[in-house]
Amino acid sequence: MGFGLIKVINKKMEFLQLNELQLSKYDNHYQKLKIIFERTIELIETHHPDEIAIEAPFFGKNVQSMLKLGRAQGVAMAAGLSRDIPITEYEPKKIKMAITGNGNASKEQVAKMLQQLLGLKELPKNLDSTDGLAAAVCHFFNSGKIVAGKSYTGWDAFVKQNEERVKK
Repeated sequence: MGFGLIKVINKKMEFLQLNELQLSKYDNHYQKLKIIFERTIELIETHHPDEIAIEAPFFGKNVQSMLKLGRAQGVAMAAGLSRDIPITEYEPKKIKMAITGNGNASKEQVAKMLQQLLGLKELPKNLDSTDGLAAAVCHFFNSGKIVAGKSYTGWDAFVKQNEERVKK
C-alpha cells in the first residue's frame, strides 16, 4: 500500500513524504489490515492532515483481490474517520487525468509527472507509493478547483489558468 503526503501553503504544494507499507512479508490478511490501520494512525498523529484522499476501489478480474483491496482501503478510511478527518475518494482514471491529462496513463507516466510537478530528485523502484502521492496531488488540484470556483476541461485548461502552479 503506497502513500504520499503533501503540504499546501498559500495554495502551493510542497512535497513531504512518499513511501509504501511492505505487507508481502505477512501471510495473515488480518495482520496486514491491522498494520495498515496502525500505520495510518501513526501518519495522522505525526502530520496532522486536514484531509485524506484515497483511490476508490476499481473493478478487476480477480474478485478475491478486489475484496482484499476494498478491505485495505476501508481500514485506512476508518483510521482517518476515527480522527474526524474528511476523506475524498477518486477513481483511478480521474487521478491519472488530474496528473497527466490522460485517464489511461501508465504508472510510469504518472510517476514522471509527479517528479516534475513536485521537483522529486528520484522515483522509488516500486510505484505503489507514487499512486498514493498521485491521489494527494489530484485532491489538491480538485480542491483548488472548488475553492477558486474555476472549472477545467482538461490538463491544458488547468495549465492556462494556473501557470504559477506549474513548474516549467
